[in-house]
Amino acid sequence: MAEEPNNTPPPPPETEPTPDPENNTQTKQEKGSKKNMFKDLKVKHVTGILSLVSFVFSLPILASVTWLLYMKSYDCEWLFKLPRLQIGISVGLILVFLVCNGALLFLRARWPMVAIIVVTVPLTLMFTVGLALLGSNSLESRRVPATPLWFKMKVDDDGLWNNLKGCIYDVHVCQDLAASSMPLKPSDFNKKKLSYVESGCCTPPEECHMRYVNATFWEKDDTPETDPSVNADCNAWNNDRDVLCYDCQSCKQGYVKALKSKWSKLGVFLVSMAVFLIACHMALFLATMWEIHCT
Repeated sequence: MAEEPNNTPPPPPETEPTPDPENNTQTKQEKGSKKNMFKDLKVKHVTGILSLVSFVFSLPILASVTWLLYMKSYDCEWLFKLPRLQIGISVGLILVFLVCNGALLFLRARWPMVAIIVVTVPLTLMFTVGLALLGSNSLESRRVPATPLWFKMKVDDDGLWNNLKGCIYDVHVCQDLAASSMPLKPSDFNKKKLSYVESGCCTPPEECHMRYVNATFWEKDDTPETDPSVNADCNAWNNDRDVLCYDCQSCKQGYVKALKSKWSKLGVFLVSMAVFLIACHMALFLATMWEIHCT
């Protein structure tokens, strides 16, 4: 019996699926959106860190206000009317703190250019005041209080210096030094660390080569008086406890050094804080512009 022919048609050849352009476009968009999202998160992370750093750096300003308002004024400093300056600087520092953080919170995101200008102006003024307190030659002026040149001008005023001498005597600086140094031998007294006022007003200059009896009593050599052109303070010294070396130039210089050391510390703080905050806010401004560009 003959076999029937197989009339079943062969299966069609397998064809590769054609790529869908719409799906490819959608995939690229998803990848691009994920990349942009990651980039946005990275930028926001940077700006967040810089904002936190700027806020943390501004906190010492409030601490300095507390120090200015409650620190002990140096002996007789009130005669210079410097407590008023302390209050003025304290108010200015509070305004700097509010401006820095106010611009950080309210202006940075909307108007970054305005924010950086608003912040930079008071910080630049703060930097300038700090340089003046440090005695910068180009900024120091006799009209700027608490600068080294201003202090020198004040103590050179005979009327004011007479009041200062009386005040230094009334606060018993030299009397206390004499009482605390009574049991000390000359070698021990030479090792004692004296303040600027004690060494300038209560003891004669070292170049006078006087013999130590006690802190406020020194014997001169049996030689003619020292030439005033060499050091007039040697002849101005008197063992009378009402006189001592209050009329010496070394006393004026010692008192000025004491005040300068106090106010120069404030100058160093103002300069360093202004530099740190300007650098932080400039970095934050650049990061904000980057964030706006990415979005």
